[in-house]
Amino acid sequence: MKHLLLACLFPMALTAQTMQQLTEQLGKTVLYGDIALSPDGKHVAWVQSTAATTSKHTYIRETSGSAPAAMVNIPRAGERTDFDPAWAPDSKTLAVFSSAGEKEQRQLWTVNADGSNPTKITSLKGYAARPRWSHDGKQIAFLYIEGASGGGPLMAAPATTGVIDRAIHNQRIAVLDVASGQLRQVSPENLHVYDYDWAPDDKIFVATAAPGPGDNNWWIAQIYTIDIAKGNAASIYKPSLQVAVTRWSPDGKSIAFIEGLMSDEGFHGGDLFTIAADGRNVQNRTRGRKSSISSLFCLAPDRILFTEIVGGASAISELALANNSVRTIWKGAEHLYAFGNFPNFTVSKDGKFAGAERSSFETPPEIWAGPIGDWHQLTGNNSGLTASWGKAENLEWTNEGFNIQGWLLSPAKVESGKKYPLVVLIHGGPSSAEMPDWPASFGMSRAIIAALSSRGYYVLMPNPRGSYGQGEDFTRANVKDFGGGDLRDMLAGVDAAIKKHPIDSARLGVTGWSYGGFMTMWTVTQTNRFRAAVAGAGIANWQSYYGQNLIDQWMIPFFGASVYDDPAVYEKSSPIHFITNVKTPTLVIVGERDAECPASQSYEFWHALKTLGVPTQLIIYPGEGHLFIKPENQADRMDKTVGWFDKYLR
Repeated sequence: MKHLLLACLFPMALTAQTMQQLTEQLGKTVLYGDIALSPDGKHVAWVQSTAATTSKHTYIRETSGSAPAAMVNIPRAGERTDFDPAWAPDSKTLAVFSSAGEKEQRQLWTVNADGSNPTKITSLKGYAARPRWSHDGKQIAFLYIEGASGGGPLMAAPATTGVIDRAIHNQRIAVLDVASGQLRQVSPENLHVYDYDWAPDDKIFVATAAPGPGDNNWWIAQIYTIDIAKGNAASIYKPSLQVAVTRWSPDGKSIAFIEGLMSDEGFHGGDLFTIAADGRNVQNRTRGRKSSISSLFCLAPDRILFTEIVGGASAISELALANNSVRTIWKGAEHLYAFGNFPNFTVSKDGKFAGAERSSFETPPEIWAGPIGDWHQLTGNNSGLTASWGKAENLEWTNEGFNIQGWLLSPAKVESGKKYPLVVLIHGGPSSAEMPDWPASFGMSRAIIAALSSRGYYVLMPNPRGSYGQGEDFTRANVKDFGGGDLRDMLAGVDAAIKKHPIDSARLGVTGWSYGGFMTMWTVTQTNRFRAAVAGAGIANWQSYYGQNLIDQWMIPFFGASVYDDPAVYEKSSPIHFITNVKTPTLVIVGERDAECPASQSYEFWHALKTLGVPTQLIIYPGEGHLFIKPENQADRMDKTVGWFDKYLR
């Protein structure tokens, strides 16, 4: 009896030990973000942290020579968090936001190019982000919400009590005179500004903006020009879809931007457009291109450098405006883009030199710099790390006339004659893409990929219709069809993986976060092929969700109308209406204060499964939003997910 008990307990103990070791390994990974290259290309700055901590410090290094990176010594008490380093036009000074403690106020600091002489230059009270120097180097602009918090809908939503919609705190452009310290807000009070750029003469901003509330109205933002002296704004372009990354041409005569179907602010993809400064002559410069533009740099009046998602990889290309010809400079199985959430790529003023945080499934992140495509490595903080997971493969298949791409991660060890379980991990969005990256981030789903592979699973990460990477028609292919063609694409990918690899078709699992959480809920209502599921921040009922979430404006481009005008299109894609079909044991996970995918949706799905006798469990993490912040909750979510699959698939 004793030996039988030990035999039963040992696999559980081994699992716990293995998971703890993996968590510790991933937690030690040094992460780099907010990469900023000086205009002359001689220095690169970045914000550095580890996967298991919330503190972030700014580092600066010369792009040549062998001198190590130096941490900027901002004298602050408590835990320090830095954000958004930005170089002055003369490359001699760096501005950076810094705060101490989780709830402490961000202030703007300047330091010399060698990291010396840190000086606090603001006394702000409110949320602030994205500093940008004027071309003459005398002013710094930034986005500011005076007297209120910010950060976007990924963050935990504040408690809503009292009279709702009475207090709208718009994010405005503030301009700081560096010499005098005088601060003034120059954009109109009634507009929430999402992104902006100085005109070459420093007299006008171009901005994407909309009336508040800001978290919701990004999906209806227009392009405005803002007269800095007068403070008035004029709309020059009302897009049919979403717009992002508005940038002036160096001659001030035109503006470049990205327009496309985008489901999340900060995760950009679409076509590259130009428009005259007066709002005339709008042109789509990349119509029909089989990629999704993710960021851009106006290097000259006739030349735009841009990053793009191509399939499940990245490319850096150059557009000649004279004839709309595109030259691809570099392409690789990595994830590079310069603006939005988690930027990791930057270029010098002339575009000839670049800085990047580079990583892949096999290679941990490090900072690189040099001519584009001819980078050399500047850091080695992760040199001691080795992958404890298996090899990644670019998997391609066809379905219903579409060419579909995804990534397949094999188990850490594959033995001849043995078959292995497979878990499908579906990305959020749906306008997004799975791309190669060292899986050390605990915030969404990346670390779970490593954990599953290390535990002996194949992991399929498909990019079905609706994803970025194959042009706008492909991204729009799931409009009014959530869970239809994209599920069929995913199932065809499972078949392709089983045909090529030793996968046990009787041991399949499915998981995802956000849209991936919805797709997980939807999948188990449409098929019983999967023996286990973990639905993270999912959506059970599109009709009730419309009235519960804080970002309902994103739904109109995808469903074609509000739920009140066309309830049927929402009902047909709602998992709850097919709930009696579910036989798959399903773990449901969500953050307590998720503004994008409210906890009530997870509760509704879990409650139904529980009532119907389907094995299920609901975990609501206190205080967390759509993006989990606390390292202990991130690690626990990974443990619970892998444990659920181990229980039903191993």
